[in-house]
Amino acid sequence: MFLAVGGEETRFFCIGVRMTGDQLIVFAVLAASLALFVWNRWRYDVVAVLALLVVAVLGIVPPGEVFSGFGHPAVVTVAAVLVLSRGLLNAGVVDTLAHQLTRVGDRPWIQVAALTGIVVLSSGFMNNVGALALFMPVAIWMARQNGRSPSFLLMPLAFGSLLGGMLTLIGTPPNIIIAAYREETGVPPFGLFDFLPVGLVVAAAGLAFIALVGWRLLPRRQQPNDTKDLFEISAYLTELRVPEGGKYAGRTLHELLAAVEDVADVMVVALVRAGHWLDMPSPYEVLQEHDILLAEADSDSLKAVLDLSGLELAEKVGGDSQEEPAGEHKAGRVVPGELNLSEAIVSLDSRLVGRSASSMDLRRTHGVNVLAVARQGQRLRQRLGKIRFAAGDILLVQGEDAVLSSALNTLGCLPLASRGLRIGRPRKVLLASGIFAGALVLIALGLVPAATALVAAAVVMVLTKLVSTKEIYTSIDLPVLVLLAALLPVGHALETTGGSQLIADGLYSFGKTASPALMLAVLMVAVMLLSNVVNNAAAVVLAAPVAIRLAQSTGVSADPFLMAVAIGASCAFLTPIGHQSNTLVMVPGGYKFGDYWRMGLPLSILVVGTAVPAILRFWPL
Repeated sequence: MFLAVGGEETRFFCIGVRMTGDQLIVFAVLAASLALFVWNRWRYDVVAVLALLVVAVLGIVPPGEVFSGFGHPAVVTVAAVLVLSRGLLNAGVVDTLAHQLTRVGDRPWIQVAALTGIVVLSSGFMNNVGALALFMPVAIWMARQNGRSPSFLLMPLAFGSLLGGMLTLIGTPPNIIIAAYREETGVPPFGLFDFLPVGLVVAAAGLAFIALVGWRLLPRRQQPNDTKDLFEISAYLTELRVPEGGKYAGRTLHELLAAVEDVADVMVVALVRAGHWLDMPSPYEVLQEHDILLAEADSDSLKAVLDLSGLELAEKVGGDSQEEPAGEHKAGRVVPGELNLSEAIVSLDSRLVGRSASSMDLRRTHGVNVLAVARQGQRLRQRLGKIRFAAGDILLVQGEDAVLSSALNTLGCLPLASRGLRIGRPRKVLLASGIFAGALVLIALGLVPAATALVAAAVVMVLTKLVSTKEIYTSIDLPVLVLLAALLPVGHALETTGGSQLIADGLYSFGKTASPALMLAVLMVAVMLLSNVVNNAAAVVLAAPVAIRLAQSTGVSADPFLMAVAIGASCAFLTPIGHQSNTLVMVPGGYKFGDYWRMGLPLSILVVGTAVPAILRFWPL
């Protein structure tokens, strides 16, 4: 490489390729960003903002355009789709569909086909991860009911959520971004169903492969003897009395539990004082003489508590806690509040991830007890208060009916279907469906731009109380929006500095003797590989300008190249880090990093083999 200075710009010459200083800066920033994405030490939105700040400070992006991405229609559309997804969930639209899935029978391939098929359909109209999260509890329940490992269902569901995103404009953020880039070629952006012809062919082929062959390639790492009973709690509900003159009379419940926590696993479910029942007492409740604590503990823990605390055994309340749930008092002297058990899955963005029940003080702050934790199909035998929760953990939680559902929602946990699906009221199902369908009709007829129609639908859902004002912001995936808003100006800089043209010229020179089909396949595979290690929205922002320049270099329509980028970005089938859907099923499915390519590689090959002919058929050069 050597440097030449002349006129107003500095140029670098390397192996016959002439590169300006601005291009070199943009390529260096993008290379560093990709490395940081793969390293995954910093979250992707932080990396994207750093990249934006670098090109802004160095003057590559004009000052007035640095934050233009935050008002880009693609960013607004993605936010609106996420709010609409929450409204459909709250109304029970998808729950109603999920309820029907419990009747499909117990044959493995039929379960895979039914579950994956409904996820594909749902993902075409709502957030991919949201669609997966809604049906994942159903899949785990069905696997356990039939004595099978959840691994044969969960990865098909994750891949199905990616395939479904190909169906419509709003199916996945990459499609929304691609539609916006098409407008830069001088034609209107892609419409709502412009992705459907190619997407349907690919999704149908992928679904058939997953249902008939793919699930058979997956590992069966855990086969519990009786998966219907994941939580066999061998604890007893026992009455412990604070004796007269006892050493914990006048001290708090917290002090009592802290004194025994290293040797006993005990959960105080209720306190009875002078005939009055107090469910789930505060850890800071001061104990009094003759108080009765309703405690759940196994026999070893119970003995340790009695030895260390000086409490007395009053009366055993019941047997196995699942047979005698907390809140039922054998003696009949007191009528307690109604406590229920529920199993729930810790989602990716749950507040519990990386934290323990004791550090969050769940009883005091949310009114729930964590009674047991299962990971990768096996119940953890560690001290409950010390377990740091991970995404995909299944929790057995206890709480009052009035607070349990809202507490799980606040904590970011998904109720497991084994405790009963929540079916929305017909009026709300019809209302939410009508609002969403109305927006889709306006978009399909071209009467209103997609961003405007979807934002209007989201506002209507808020006004009709399908989405609360608090849920507006909790349902929006801010890191993804920041990623998009920050990378859009960086991607534009790649184009304005001529970097996209440079890459396109290189690809054209490499494949100028190749057929158009091969060029499309090479572009699709390159984006596919990129989306397996970085966020798919980032992959599209970087690849779309190159696709447009490549089409211009060859003198053909940009549409097939943009479609190739869209399909490639939705096919992160090789790693658990390429998409949040893949990450979400990793722990509950018991998968390892290398398991994904076992079904993902043949599926990726199938996608390329079906997508390229479909693109050339529906979007000719």
